[in-house]
Amino acid sequence: MELLKLMRPRQWVKNIFVLAPLVFAGAFRSPAAQWSVLQAFVLFCMASSAAYIVNDIQDIDKDRRHPVKSRTRPLAAGTVSLRAALLLLGLLYGLLAWAWWWQPGVVKVLAVYLALNLGYSFGLKHQPVLDIFLVAFGFVLRVYAGAEALAVPVSSWMFVTTLCLALYLAAVKRRQELSQRGSEAREVLQHYSVALVDRYAEMAAMGALVFYSLFVMSSRPELVVTVPVVLFGLFRYWYVVESLEGGESPTDVLLSDLPLLLTVLVWMGACLWVLWPAAGG
Repeated sequence: MELLKLMRPRQWVKNIFVLAPLVFAGAFRSPAAQWSVLQAFVLFCMASSAAYIVNDIQDIDKDRRHPVKSRTRPLAAGTVSLRAALLLLGLLYGLLAWAWWWQPGVVKVLAVYLALNLGYSFGLKHQPVLDIFLVAFGFVLRVYAGAEALAVPVSSWMFVTTLCLALYLAAVKRRQELSQRGSEAREVLQHYSVALVDRYAEMAAMGALVFYSLFVMSSRPELVVTVPVVLFGLFRYWYVVESLEGGESPTDVLLSDLPLLLTVLVWMGACLWVLWPAAGG
């Protein structure tokens, strides 16, 4: 159980981005496409868990001095030994390497993701602005992994919309860390102010909405009914951040705020319903 906790399964919700190409490529009625993307999703869950383990190993001394992480992080709390963590990490790396034989395109994307996370864990997370972009680019790579599993290209619209949305989530996360715990939460936070990351979040949210709307109107006009849903989701997320003091963990916000969760489900259902006639298989 503690080894599973070390892998942070709650964070696997983020890997839903892997499924985006399956929907927008209209391939979600194909069992073969579903199976390929499911494999990519599982592989990304393993890769993200490996990245979390590396980060926890790197931060173990700092986490032991943290009032919350010293109790919630298995390595810092001493409920998982360093040797066990390294063995689990080696197993995950081995499984990802083995996946090359049937999902080489996805594994290439995962290699980039793991390399970026190694750089993040060993120094880049202390570089202002770059730290936010690295977190956001991880979401973009999730989309690319899904596209590689289907052997379809990622459209420019999907790339820039995903990047803007991910930048919005990352900026809000930094904002909440700074406003709730100050610069002691992360070394990089001493370079930020709440006003600055607020502007980052607003710019990114506006970009996500504009680019998604342009994508819909130029490429998928039948999805115009989903634009108000996306707008509501952005508004609701900011309400949770500002009024309910959430947002430090996007995953926790999604799983704990029922209106936001329903908004995501309605958006997904609307996309599937609208695109269904055009789907293959």
